[in-house]
Amino acid sequence: MLPNPTGKNKYKECPAQDDARVETALREYHRRNITDKYMISKLLLSEHGIKMSASTVTRRRKALSLKGSGSMTRELPDSEKRQLVLDQMAKHPARGMGPRRMKEVIAADTGIHLTRDYISDEMHKIDPDGFQLRHPTSKKKFRLPLVSLGPDHEWSCDGHDKLSTIGFPVWGIRDVWSGKWLGLWVVPNNRLKIVTAYLYLRLVHDVGGMPIQTTTDRGSETGSVYGFANALREAFSPDLPIAELPAHRFLPSIENITIERGWLRLRLEWGDDVRIFWDAGYDLYNSADPDHRELCQWLWPKLIQQELDKLRDKLNNHKPRRDHTKLNPTGVAPNVAYALCHEYGGERCLQPVDKALIAQLMEELGGESLIRFVSADYSERAEHVYGTLAVQDLSFHNVWDVFTQMLPRMIV
Repeated sequence: MLPNPTGKNKYKECPAQDDARVETALREYHRRNITDKYMISKLLLSEHGIKMSASTVTRRRKALSLKGSGSMTRELPDSEKRQLVLDQMAKHPARGMGPRRMKEVIAADTGIHLTRDYISDEMHKIDPDGFQLRHPTSKKKFRLPLVSLGPDHEWSCDGHDKLSTIGFPVWGIRDVWSGKWLGLWVVPNNRLKIVTAYLYLRLVHDVGGMPIQTTTDRGSETGSVYGFANALREAFSPDLPIAELPAHRFLPSIENITIERGWLRLRLEWGDDVRIFWDAGYDLYNSADPDHRELCQWLWPKLIQQELDKLRDKLNNHKPRRDHTKLNPTGVAPNVAYALCHEYGGERCLQPVDKALIAQLMEELGGESLIRFVSADYSERAEHVYGTLAVQDLSFHNVWDVFTQMLPRMIV
């Protein structure tokens, strides 16, 4: 039988080889650790409206020198490969990251793919004790599998207080069906109703819709989220019955599973590291000095939000192990499941809203001032001083150096 009996080319609209959109998309998928040609072909169509066959994807990737982990591991000198692993281990001194995640963050940061076996061997040589520290020895609570219809059927919301002791609490929202982190924010106070409501509305505005249902724990700060979820349901999706399908559910923290599990990964792979880097400034920072405190309240949230955005990207592109006990997508990166939900048995559930009305509600609550750590005037002045330093990349490794350089210039 002929492979194409009609003789019609269904990819005749495929962009030319020098199309900048295609190059940008292919490099981004490579960075996100997506190398399967069939998956890339589907994502190009779903996310960019680009029709391209799997074989053409292979040719375009080859032309861009985008190589898989096997060939890169064979071609790179040992010294370069080892340095890639060492650099990432230095960024995570709490040692909460295993070989699988290490493979993904190396690809995300450098665009270079190494095999998991090579990374595991190097990590065993460099830090054998780290594997024992990551061993799951804690008792597990029995849980029933989560069931959701598709992306944006249910959003799980909660605060994370690991960094509250140093003044930087976090609040987040995660899609239950795909496991995708929709938002992670560092805020002055994640226990204020007005703050969590603002962040909820901000996400609704950014994605252009609301979920069928939100879930939170029973903390007092979640009351306004409950109120807005119900009000928006009544205004924009009145056909969905509140009695049978509540717009909001309150759960005990231990049962708000999706986001609680997410906080564990965030703490192990990021939060513990942040605390170590914070403590490194013990001799440089005086919390009793108003000038020290105000600069720190501008600089550290800037860095933490920057790193939260990077972490969210990495977690959303992490391909977890397949779990046959799960009813929602498994063995696939959240970003991929979210974009190609029909491939994994899901249906899109986002309920459209009037974005202008949402923006108005956000302003009535207080707007951006609700999540600022310092005044707008101070922030503007600090940005100007920061710009004069020509810092190429603010990081946990240089943040205290930047602090000491900025401090005398910020004191009026």
